[in-house]
Amino acid sequence: MSQEYFLEVRGLKKYFEADRASLFSREPRFVHAVDDVSFNLNRGEVIALVGESGCGKSTLSLLLMGLEDPTAGSIMFDGRDITHLNDHERKSLRRKIQMVFQDPYESLNPTQTIEEIINEPLLVHGIAKDKKERSGRVIKAMEDAGLKPAEVYLNRFPHELSGGQRQRVVIAAALVLEPEILLADEPVSMLDVSIRAEIINLLAELRITRQIAVIFITHDLGSVGFFADRVAVMYLGRIVEIGAVLEILESPQHPYTKALLSVIPVPNPRLRHERIILQGETPNPIDLPTGCRFHPRCPLAMDACTSNDPPFITLSKTHQAACLLLK
Repeated sequence: MSQEYFLEVRGLKKYFEADRASLFSREPRFVHAVDDVSFNLNRGEVIALVGESGCGKSTLSLLLMGLEDPTAGSIMFDGRDITHLNDHERKSLRRKIQMVFQDPYESLNPTQTIEEIINEPLLVHGIAKDKKERSGRVIKAMEDAGLKPAEVYLNRFPHELSGGQRQRVVIAAALVLEPEILLADEPVSMLDVSIRAEIINLLAELRITRQIAVIFITHDLGSVGFFADRVAVMYLGRIVEIGAVLEILESPQHPYTKALLSVIPVPNPRLRHERIILQGETPNPIDLPTGCRFHPRCPLAMDACTSNDPPFITLSKTHQAACLLLK
């Protein structure tokens, strides 16, 4: 493992057994949820993982958390192979890699107070056994998550908070373990538009103040422009394009990325571009098309696309070496 990256994902795959082709078939068929994904993550870096629903973003985050076992590939974290760990090893890993789930209404136990919710990870991991020390860590995590003053919220229950406040509680419960990587799976999609910017600003602030690397999973390219360092675009289980955020936004190369960017609302009518509306439905992840898996919907598809499966596109010159390794 190189010293430049502290998380390296190589050829990661996750196939779920679905069904059989026919009643008399013995060969099972598989959903290709994550199919040969590779990328690197630096300390304190933010990568936005973008793609439409069903492209494999959330499954990838579950693999990184150890909540799913990969079918193939490897995950290296801080010089250690974490691809296949036992329960004890996974427990210690989760102190360093935490996740913020999409729905703050389902992520919190309605019978616990906010203090109990944020204190629970410390008890599970046996951290700060002194009650006063635990209380200090809980209050610091809450205030870092924007719940100020923390004393106002400690004895409240989740149903007494707004959606944005609940999501801050979820973030605080992750921060209390002082992780090195935060996996944010659509953390603003369940929130009002007025609250979304606050949560994104909070994550941007945390990566600076706590030096936390963030993998920000979203289907909205428009929300990552000022927040992410790099953007990785996923389609049908694969990363099709990855690069520095400004390069992706200003000069996308893959037709799918261009289509995603074309439908982002622009306030100034003079700056609007022609919308690229993709035809047809996303192919079945069980029965993938041959060649380039985007060619059934691609407006630029040629005959060669039905047989050639191109590698993903990388735009940033600083990451060209990584791309060459993966081809």
